[in-house]
Amino acid sequence: MGISSLFPVQVAVWQETIGPGAFERDLCINSPTGSGKTLAYALPIVQMLSTRAVKCLRALVVLPTRDLAVQVKDVFAAIAPAVGLSVGLAVGQSSIADEISDLIKRPKLEAGICYDPEDLAYELQSSVDILVATPGRLMDHINSTKGFTLEHLHYLVVDETDRLLREAYQSWLPTVLQLTQSNDESLFPYADSFLSSTFGSLKTIRRFGVERGFKGKSYPRLVKMVLSATLTQDPSKLAQLSLHHPLLMTTGKRRYQLPEKLESYKLICDSNVRPLYLVALLQELGEEKCIVFTSSTESTHRLCTLLNLFGDLSIKIKEYSGLQRQSVRSKTLKAFREGKVQVLVSSDAMTRGMDVEGVRNVINYDMPPYIKTYIHRAGRTARAGQAGRCFTLLHKHEVKRFKKMLGKADNDSVPHYSVPSSSIESLHAAYSSALGKLKETVESEASRKRKIGSKFSRLSKSKKPDHQKG
Repeated sequence: MGISSLFPVQVAVWQETIGPGAFERDLCINSPTGSGKTLAYALPIVQMLSTRAVKCLRALVVLPTRDLAVQVKDVFAAIAPAVGLSVGLAVGQSSIADEISDLIKRPKLEAGICYDPEDLAYELQSSVDILVATPGRLMDHINSTKGFTLEHLHYLVVDETDRLLREAYQSWLPTVLQLTQSNDESLFPYADSFLSSTFGSLKTIRRFGVERGFKGKSYPRLVKMVLSATLTQDPSKLAQLSLHHPLLMTTGKRRYQLPEKLESYKLICDSNVRPLYLVALLQELGEEKCIVFTSSTESTHRLCTLLNLFGDLSIKIKEYSGLQRQSVRSKTLKAFREGKVQVLVSSDAMTRGMDVEGVRNVINYDMPPYIKTYIHRAGRTARAGQAGRCFTLLHKHEVKRFKKMLGKADNDSVPHYSVPSSSIESLHAAYSSALGKLKETVESEASRKRKIGSKFSRLSKSKKPDHQKG
């Protein structure tokens, strides 16, 4: 892979897993964006599984978005085959039938022989040692895929933990922990409900395995690694993970840390003409790769449409948001990676953890509401020791709040970046024209949605039985 030395977080995690730490504690890793967290957990997991004799699902990595899961799967795929390990992906990017055929190995059947269906089900085996998944599709496989099991799981990685512990994602975690308890609880001092139902009154068995180490056991405990650039340290949230003697690993004294070589700037904009400041800034930056962040998917769509309605910007600008189909997003991301697109306009949900080489600039078109949001946005640049810049467009009344927010990351003295007033003035005519075209485009899209909606409504009514009509 061309890597000659490891980053600090990778060395530290290796020491706590393969080194003297020997995986004896669960790890909570809080490290800035772009510091190398993915390889930090991928290397020790692949190293530990390299000696496995039987193929079964032993490592599960859970991530909040499809695009991020694909990125992490590519990291594993670069190192795992060298030691004979297979990596699978469960994200809903392809049909569930295609995923099942990739994840589950079915027995070869000979023609003319009658097989017992129960025997065949027993012979279904995992085709992968490591699975990278999003919560929704993981639950689909748990609930409906024959032969899919977590009973042999040794490693659980929860990447972007603070996001995955939110209520919208939460159903997957208790399910995974429950399905791995059969291997886990006999070594754990927390097995009250499980053991009382299995062994009746023999509750003293819960003391078994309390001593440190767990070495020499046939079923090692489920090792957990949780990671984020803004990892929660709220005990009530982390308690959901049932961590074993958790060790917090962080790069400094402060929870919120920005990349070392990041330069932050603020642009004070006159009200109502913020798009002009953005266009003028993009023109100054030229063809440097850039991500523009907005506060919502709707804002992303409208801003991208508006920018593309400006005259001759000579910059290729594309939208990247949850409103789009996965295939469209993947195509856009590929073009951005290859430099065919210079500017991505995006909402926050889509780019957390995304690693695109050569992103020189990040622009906050809408001020981030929280320091965590700023860190994840800014972290798309200045990755892996490279330099990068983050510009934030602000109205005058937002300056004080912005300064207070960045103070949480020890960075409250952000210099001004000024765009020449002549550049703003020269764009007014093009802006007026683009606004008129945007209004027409929005009305046209709304009309098309209404037509599609009424068509579906008519179709659903026509399919009703006669006694339900009217």
